Amino acid sequence: MASTMFTVVFLTLMLISSASPREIDGRNQELVTATREMQKANYFTFVMLINMNMSPLDTWVEGNVTFLMPNDRMLANMVFQEGSIYGFLLRHSIPSPLLFEVLEQFPTGTTIPTSLPNCMLTVSNNGRMNYVLNNVKIISPNICVAGSSIRCHGIDGVLSRVCASVGNYSVPCVNSTQPLCKASPPIPSPFPSAPPPTRDNLNPPASRTAPNVGPHLSGSPRSLSYDGTLTLIV
Repeated sequence: MASTMFTVVFLTLMLISSASPREIDGRNQELVTATREMQKANYFTFVMLINMNMSPLDTWVEGNVTFLMPNDRMLANMVFQEGSIYGFLLRHSIPSPLLFEVLEQFPTGTTIPTSLPNCMLTVSNNGRMNYVLNNVKIISPNICVAGSSIRCHGIDGVLSRVCASVGNYSVPCVNSTQPLCKASPPIPSPFPSAPPPTRDNLNPPASRTAPNVGPHLSGSPRSLSYDGTLTLIV
């Protein structure tokens, strides 16, 4: 009983400290805003994992990112080894701020890079109520929307450590005469990454743009670009 009370008190103190105003100074304001939204949606454990890894996270969270968040119940069943939390957060994030409305535009078979080098997410798009990335479904979209550079979505499980092949960027086209579509890897980040296949098209625009989804003729290419990081041609 005493051990249980100690655990409850410890977690409570961790959650309170994670929202402490003293931590706002020196931290990325976008991240502070996003973690508050996560807490309002009851993703306290995910916020705690972020706060436990602020030093390494500061090097890339200041940029653009989308978090994929398992809920507290799912994370309670996990055992993290020393140093493994950082890799967990990288695997559960995409290096671009993507609202669910943008993700919905990716057809089944599209591969999306995570922040973890050589780790990809494969899309299975069966509509808003059944949108799957690898082995998890997005069940609570658009939790983080107040800021401009961080987005987050709730998922129904923990992403498997087995990632899609880094070289598998080609996906079937929809209404196109081209046999393959290509999703470009993200803009280079501070992390080491394997060089992309030569067939990839790494040509990010000079400035951020909203998704460009306009009328098009069947059989002609359509380009979707967002936030200067990924380009998908379908």
